[in-house]
Amino acid sequence: MPGQPVLTTGAKPGQTGTAQEDASDSAGVPASYIFKCIGLCSLYILISAILIEYNKYLMHKDRFPFAMALTTCHMSMTLFWSYLLYWIAPSLYSAMPRTEGRRPELLRWFVPLGCLFALGLACSNKAYLYCNVAFLQFMKEANVALVFGLGVFVGIQECSRSKLFVLAWILLGAFMAVHGQVEFVWVGFLVQALSQLGECGKTVLGEKIMQGLKLDPMTYTMFMSPICLSILIVMTGATWEHEVFVRLKVWWPVLLPNACLAFLLNVTVAVIIKECSAITFILSGLVKDMVIVLASVYLFNETVVRQQLMGFAICLAGIVLWSHMRVHPHSALVRSVQIGLGEIRQSEKAELSQLLEKKSQVV
Repeated sequence: MPGQPVLTTGAKPGQTGTAQEDASDSAGVPASYIFKCIGLCSLYILISAILIEYNKYLMHKDRFPFAMALTTCHMSMTLFWSYLLYWIAPSLYSAMPRTEGRRPELLRWFVPLGCLFALGLACSNKAYLYCNVAFLQFMKEANVALVFGLGVFVGIQECSRSKLFVLAWILLGAFMAVHGQVEFVWVGFLVQALSQLGECGKTVLGEKIMQGLKLDPMTYTMFMSPICLSILIVMTGATWEHEVFVRLKVWWPVLLPNACLAFLLNVTVAVIIKECSAITFILSGLVKDMVIVLASVYLFNETVVRQQLMGFAICLAGIVLWSHMRVHPHSALVRSVQIGLGEIRQSEKAELSQLLEKKSQVV
């Protein structure tokens, strides 16, 4: 996976078995890579949290409650800034020369990507009409399982018992949080589910495109935006109301910065998927969900019951374990989980026992 180093198992002369294990873990994910991912994910969490509350504000029935039109505004601004920046600073689009003569191949990949992107964006904004922000964030806890399942399907992730166990853990917490909703609306639930399917499909396909075609985030966004906008224009035309134009004339000063923020978010997401991975992007989204839930409860006084908070806590515990498995795949905790699930063979169990015994002697 680009940007993700290969685990090394070699050790320097004179190192003990414990030192070799520690060296393997520490060399698996360099500190520079971790700090880069933390910085990118923090930026994504900030922009996304602001945009979610911004969209919720605009989607109020007295302001601009037109999900398809709002999404079209977002993608129009993304297209505008992508081409303007390419004209001003073409060096930002380092992969553009490599696309010469490959446009038909790119079109074959970006058409389904644009469809998934449009589905995710439009349904995401539509869901604000039916559900509160906290409930929508609870539903998104299942995204890590969706992305992993799709990643396994397209061949960019490997399945194992330990991963399935942790994903089941996360899904259990998500189910508890969703099931505890006081005012459950089936329409909102189904719209949000479609949104997550589109978002996760777009994330996995985007990672595969940037890996396989070696595209940088800006070039990726530039090719994606016109296709996605074309689909959104057709969908907006099919659901057009005269009131959209009337509200647009009134609210354009508020819609304009909202659309610019959406462009920044699209580029940030592409950078994270390229430099870190689709799973890292989804995990950072779950941290963002935690921030938004807390803000919704304590700042905007949205109703959340104890069962939802318990389910959310279970999700977060599973996410912590999942993250630990990715950063330290050879740690004692991860090996213990793998042994308990029968994922490691008997010979490997004996080797692990020797390493743990040596570690206890050193301590």
